[in-house]
Amino acid sequence: MTGIARNNPAADSAFAEALKKVSPQAQAKAKKTSQDFESVFLNTMFSQMTSSVKGEGPFGDTVGTGAWRSMLTDQYARSFVKAGGIGLSNDVYRSLILKQAATSGATGA
Repeated sequence: MTGIARNNPAADSAFAEALKKVSPQAQAKAKKTSQDFESVFLNTMFSQMTSSVKGEGPFGDTVGTGAWRSMLTDQYARSFVKAGGIGLSNDVYRSLILKQAATSGATGA
């Protein structure tokens, strides 16, 4: 449940109504898009966290670790999202669904 829905019960009903207006295919696409967005965000955050690490090992400052490190942080980010993430994808998903529902209502589709 998003932070918005926890603090505003009317937001929950708005989201439930929006889900009824958006096709299951569009919902699945919005879910994947929101998870991809969170993964990119986390990857950027992890990259910044490890950019100044020096020394030996996977996060060391040796030739060739840059490419390996970027793949590792990408996998860390994907694993975090798969395990539930930090909640960012839930809020993005909710926003996408609400926007799509509003658009479908405006066009009469």
